[in-house]
Amino acid sequence: QVQLVESGGGLVQAGGSLRLSCTASGRTFRSYPMGWFRQAPGKEREFVAGISQSGTGTSYGDSVTGRFTISRDNAKNTVYLQMNVLKSEDTAVYYCAAAQFFLGVPRREYEYDSWGQGTQVTVSS
Repeated sequence: QVQLVESGGGLVQAGGSLRLSCTASGRTFRSYPMGWFRQAPGKEREFVAGISQSGTGTSYGDSVTGRFTISRDNAKNTVYLQMNVLKSEDTAVYYCAAAQFFLGVPRREYEYDSWGQGTQVTVSS
């Protein structure tokens, strides 16, 4: 499995911004899609954003479209999630994930085989 380490979470006021990073181990990062999911207390984990191997394809969950941007730097084995205009409902633990056995931009949990430990994002209103 790929080892994934997230960073960049924290406490921010509503309307503010944060950028999450996720760095992967190994030499094959450029060969598989990556995604971000989140889980709020008492709720199921939900898809936030996904990006294809090359970075040319992206997909977003309905609640974050227009506010969040996913990107990747294959030279640094890193995927990013830029979060703008944050709302209190964005408060959650955010996880990055790798889909080593799928192509395109997977949106479902079962399509991802490796997960990070998560980073907490708290948005105060």
